[in-house]
Amino acid sequence: MTPFADAAPQLNSATARPRPAASNDPRPRLRSESLFRDGQSEVLIDHGDQCYRLRLTRQGKLLLHK
Repeated sequence: MTPFADAAPQLNSATARPRPAASNDPRPRLRSESLFRDGQSEVLIDHGDQCYRLRLTRQGKLLLHK
C-alpha cells in the first residue's frame, strides 16, 4: 500500500468515472437517489417565490428548469 492510497479517487460503479474522495467540505452533500425515489424522474424545488423543476434525463444527467 502506498502512502497516497487514501487520496486516490474512488470509482463509481454505475458510471465507472472517478469521483472525488471525501473531504472536509462543510457544504451539505446529497445523493441524487435520495431525491429521485420510487422511479421518479422529476422533483419540484421551491426557492423564494419561484418553483424550479429538477429533472433526471435518460442519459443520467440533471437539468434544472425555472
